Amino acid sequence: MSDPKKPYDEPPSTGLATKTRPKTKKPSLYKVLMLNDDYTPMEFVVHALQRFFSKGHDDAVRIMLHVHQRGVGVCGVYTYEVAETKVNQVMDLARQHQHPLQCTIEKE
Repeated sequence: MSDPKKPYDEPPSTGLATKTRPKTKKPSLYKVLMLNDDYTPMEFVVHALQRFFSKGHDDAVRIMLHVHQRGVGVCGVYTYEVAETKVNQVMDLARQHQHPLQCTIEKE
């Protein structure tokens, strides 16, 4: 016998369980900034930009000139760990070649 409280056109409920997924938050991004100095050769800066930031020669020269003229320039935007690694790579290479080149990160 049917339930008198339920209308005839309503299908029986199946009791499906749904699993809610927690929303993952996108990681914060950080800009890698290169600072100008009067001693590091321009060619060295271009080399570092090509090597560690995968910039083409023209882009590397453009960024280097921006850093030279304005005092600071953005090399790229990455997650914190990647940005920190790139800063360390540039600083280590500069230290090995006895250049005072400085890089830092800043939250975007």
